[in-house]
Amino acid sequence: MSSNMRFFFTCDPANVRHIFTSNFANYPKGPGFTEIFDDALGGGIFNVDGDSWRRQRAKTQLLMYSPRFQAFVSRCSSDKVENALLPLLSHFAGTGEKFNLQDVFMRLTFDMSTMLASGEDPGCLAISLPKVPFVRAADYTTRVLLVRHFIPLSLWKLARRLGIGFERRMAEALHTINQFIYETIVKRRAKKADEGIEDSEDLLSSYLKDDDKNTDSFLRDTTITLISAGRDTIGSALSWFFYLLTKNPHVVSKILEELDCVESTTTTPDGMVTFDPDELKSLVYLHASVCESLRLYPPLPLEHKGVVAADVMPSGHKVRPGDKILVSIYAMGRMESVWGRDSGEFRPERWISEDGKLRYVPSYKFTPFITGPRTCLGKDMALVQLKVVAAAVVKNFQIEAVPGHIVEPKLSMVLHMKNGFMVRVKRRQVLNNVN
Repeated sequence: MSSNMRFFFTCDPANVRHIFTSNFANYPKGPGFTEIFDDALGGGIFNVDGDSWRRQRAKTQLLMYSPRFQAFVSRCSSDKVENALLPLLSHFAGTGEKFNLQDVFMRLTFDMSTMLASGEDPGCLAISLPKVPFVRAADYTTRVLLVRHFIPLSLWKLARRLGIGFERRMAEALHTINQFIYETIVKRRAKKADEGIEDSEDLLSSYLKDDDKNTDSFLRDTTITLISAGRDTIGSALSWFFYLLTKNPHVVSKILEELDCVESTTTTPDGMVTFDPDELKSLVYLHASVCESLRLYPPLPLEHKGVVAADVMPSGHKVRPGDKILVSIYAMGRMESVWGRDSGEFRPERWISEDGKLRYVPSYKFTPFITGPRTCLGKDMALVQLKVVAAAVVKNFQIEAVPGHIVEPKLSMVLHMKNGFMVRVKRRQVLNNVN
């Protein structure tokens, strides 16, 4: 029995440049991709091609790159770190108990991405660590979406129609997700009617202010895309970043040296230090460390493309209409032919030139944010959030991995840790700058 599925796997930068940039029009997401993600992301920007994609990208880019929204990103990130993340970590430092740092980061990024997308703060970082049905549902959904890539369309759609196997649980997870998103939209519409949302800076409010005729289904697809993109990718990136730091204490020392030179800091009532996001942008070693972590552990390890017309790749391989192209961002980040013999090592110095400046690396070689016309619109926002969190946690706490705990990737569309990341934390003695 033939599944009628042809895959072309690649991790060649030349092929990536050809697919994502040079011959972009020939490699859309494709109908197969849209089918896989339709019930999860609907008509959101991540899941569409052509005119719909161009319109949504132009609108989203206009909103996300406005100075007002970027200031909102910095403020939300700083506030959440200072008033929720640091107090929670301080609590764990006080008790000495072990805890799952990946869970903490996923809660943090869910709060932050929901605030930025909809103006609502779910408050998931309370000391009690409340259960978050949305998060559990989203995690299950990302696993099923990966499985769908490798199962013939007719089979998984039959399972969905019959309500059996993993598709039965998928339907339950999507119900939980939709319930949360639609309730959020209802709250925002009610606020607009009652007191107005002119001063609101979140993206959902911006859409409602701009055009109140947007349907709830469009707003749902847009909101879920923004929340999932921010929560999954940044939460995953932070988890692997600190995992690598626990194995490379010399990198921690260098980050601390660089942070000691930052003058614009805030000291919390509990004696902890946070940083001005704008000042962190100029820190070369911190940026290099974040990029190096993203190289080794890209949050989205696999990218899917369709083929419109027959073509020949720079590598000489031929593809034909209907083929599925799978680009392994994870593998490309570890190839000796791309990064050298030390490609498996965590070495931030590879990103720094001899004159101490950041080294330019083309985006078709370093692809966590994709490359070409579909480059991630949230790249700058993600880097701000990653650095704000990384700087504050490194400055105030020592993170120690629990001995014997196995950390390995989970089979999922997002590079989560299969068993979480169990750690203990200790307060670091912070010497405040004297200006």
